[in-house]
Amino acid sequence: MSEGPTGASGGKLAVVAAGGTGGHLFPAQALAQALTARGWRVVLATDERVQTLSAAFPAERRIRLSAATFRPGDPLGAFKAGAAILKGVMQARAELATLQPAVVIGFGGYPSLPALIAAISQGRKTTIHEQNAVMGRANRLLASFVTQIACAFPTLQKAPAKVAARAVVVGNPVRPEIQALYDRAYEPPSGASSGELRLLVTGGSQGARLLSETVPKAVALLPEALRGRLKVQQQTRAESIEGATATYRAAGVEAEIAPFFDKMADRLAAAHLMIGRAGASTVCEIAVAGRPAILIPLKIALDDDQGQNARLLAEAGAAEVLREDALTAESLAAALQRLLDDPAKLAAMAAAAHAVAKPDAADRLADLVEKTAA
Repeated sequence: MSEGPTGASGGKLAVVAAGGTGGHLFPAQALAQALTARGWRVVLATDERVQTLSAAFPAERRIRLSAATFRPGDPLGAFKAGAAILKGVMQARAELATLQPAVVIGFGGYPSLPALIAAISQGRKTTIHEQNAVMGRANRLLASFVTQIACAFPTLQKAPAKVAARAVVVGNPVRPEIQALYDRAYEPPSGASSGELRLLVTGGSQGARLLSETVPKAVALLPEALRGRLKVQQQTRAESIEGATATYRAAGVEAEIAPFFDKMADRLAAAHLMIGRAGASTVCEIAVAGRPAILIPLKIALDDDQGQNARLLAEAGAAEVLREDALTAESLAAALQRLLDDPAKLAAMAAAAHAVAKPDAADRLADLVEKTAA
């Protein structure tokens, strides 16, 4: 099933296969913007879950392909997913035969499988981009068969040796409004006892119950002098808003709480410190923005990909990492107090984040795509 005009002309055509979550779709969108700026035409191949996320995607058409995932150890689920993906492959083969793209680029996750499998079966040029420090299952499945492999992190765990050896590190493409933060200097909080302290708390594309409940409790444990200076912006699950609001109010902390924040670039630019998960997009956006962070990797993430992502900033001295098993309101409060009381430390962390950033990742990936398509 496809949407949008079919008669566009001029420029080479790239089919970008991405879907599922913003972690897959936003880097794909950044690449699409870079390619269209170079005169390319772009078609988005995706699943049906990204209707709202893909609203700003610069594609002349959107092709919705059948796809599904399954949990390891679920034979029936695997069979159903396989049938859905096979249907998507047949849909994609028909679409690609009509479109005749110069290259098909996949961003991992099961929604990318049908378009890439179809392209490989037709002998077309293909590229995959791995956003995480650990290669995901979908990319792992196809990596030996695609024309080119790009990755975001200097390490690529779970990849076969021959695959890792030919992967090109380009970074993780970020949206233009995030990329623009690279040139905005970090301003640490004032050392004065009356200076404002701005804390930004995110929870990934689907929110995080643990952060929704633990962060307000941790903030409430801070000394009164620190609490009086804090201004918190926190992304919180809808069902946790009432409890978080009450906790902040009782602690005398000014807080803006919502399930979703728009203008995230502006919020990130204003933050003195960020608390969040360690998804690939989050880690790379923190680096590009040059902001200090406390990262809490998702414990149940497959192959500990968030923990491995967090290493980029932790080893650079740009972030403190708190594992879920050791996370309590008390341990988080201790980390917050230690950092918020030390503006020089925050400034050093911000500089370290900046040092490992690849703000031009979208252009690096676009260069690789053009080379692959040539």
